[in-house]
Amino acid sequence: MQVSVETTQGLERRLTITVPAESVDTAVKARLQQLAKTQRINGFRPGKVPVSVIKKRFGAAVRQEVAGEVMQRNFYEAIMQEKINPAGMPTFALTKDEDGQDLEFAATFEIYPEVEVKGLDKIEVEKPVVEIKAKDLTEMMKTLQKQHADFKEVKRKAKDGDKVYINFVGTIDGEEFDGGKAEDFPLELGKGQMIPGFEDPLVGAKTGDEVVSKVTFPEDYHAEALKGKDAEFAITVTKVEGLNLPKVDDKFAELFGVTEGGVEALKEEVQRNMQRELDQTLKTQIKENVIAALLANNELDLPAALVEQEVNALREQAKQRFAQQGNAANMPELPADLFTDNAKRRVSVGLLLGEVIKNNKLEVEQERVDALIEQTASAYEDPSEVVEYYKNNQELLQQIQNLALEEQAIDTILSQAKVKEVKKAFDEVMNKKA
Repeated sequence: MQVSVETTQGLERRLTITVPAESVDTAVKARLQQLAKTQRINGFRPGKVPVSVIKKRFGAAVRQEVAGEVMQRNFYEAIMQEKINPAGMPTFALTKDEDGQDLEFAATFEIYPEVEVKGLDKIEVEKPVVEIKAKDLTEMMKTLQKQHADFKEVKRKAKDGDKVYINFVGTIDGEEFDGGKAEDFPLELGKGQMIPGFEDPLVGAKTGDEVVSKVTFPEDYHAEALKGKDAEFAITVTKVEGLNLPKVDDKFAELFGVTEGGVEALKEEVQRNMQRELDQTLKTQIKENVIAALLANNELDLPAALVEQEVNALREQAKQRFAQQGNAANMPELPADLFTDNAKRRVSVGLLLGEVIKNNKLEVEQERVDALIEQTASAYEDPSEVVEYYKNNQELLQQIQNLALEEQAIDTILSQAKVKEVKKAFDEVMNKKA
């Protein structure tokens, strides 16, 4: 086997490989002889068909089949011989393929870029330092109350957060229009359910009040006839309901599965959950800061094959999300452009972190794997069952091991970077997450 390597452009390479005629012709002859034993052809007894007859009928197809196998096998031998690392599958093209002559073919493919991680000492990372304070816990308890609240009729003026029931009729230039009329329509003030300006005169109104709302329909409004039009709505308030928060007591605690210890036990559980969410959010933010700085200091020439693979993976994830929402049947084929930028970023990050792992000879730390599994399991009712499930599911365990190794790479970069601690409030960090 003779091999020549050519750089066509960027990361693309072309191998021209010549395979001795004898090895190809021998394989073709053996395949034809095997066919002669099994083929049934009129005028010949089974197993007695001459090879020359078989060759005349099947020779071209057999040679094509053998050539495909020869190209695959010799390609892998060639890249090992030349110490080349392909990124993606090659495309083959036969250039010489005749009986009795050497077979020659070209294999075109991309290789992985040479990655040299630079500028780790120039990376500046902001590390938020956050303490969960009593007021943060109080706000979280209020949020839980609102999640389990209902509405109750009130005899006062409406305010943001209230629910009003209204009758309304919309007009444009004094004429009613389709879709502009409703009765006993429920509207939560402050939610932005209606077009801008519609709610304004309802804040401060009470049951029985009649108000007029003057609005302009947005230019991108879904109804073509209403786009950009000025309109008036004559509105009558038929009822005002205020948010009725449940009392924080033992019964309230039971709503969250806390059957012993009452409100204090609930608060302890809530604070643990807040701390877990905070820790994960901080870890994610620091990781994103590190990755952003790493990408800024290391621009890579990316193999198109790897980007395409990542685009396909992201597209498949989108399909699965639609399927979970019950919309898969109506989902159009999503264009690659929607995923290309994200795919390029993910490929770049993978190559750079892979180089950090290789250069620092990092190996998966079992303690970190166990900690990640326990952290995931802690959000479930029976953590021990989840831990056992992860440890007995090879695919999930591999995902956790990959994540652990990625975190180790991030920690290695942080150890060389300039880290600045900045005190921040819990609400500031978690609102940014939201």
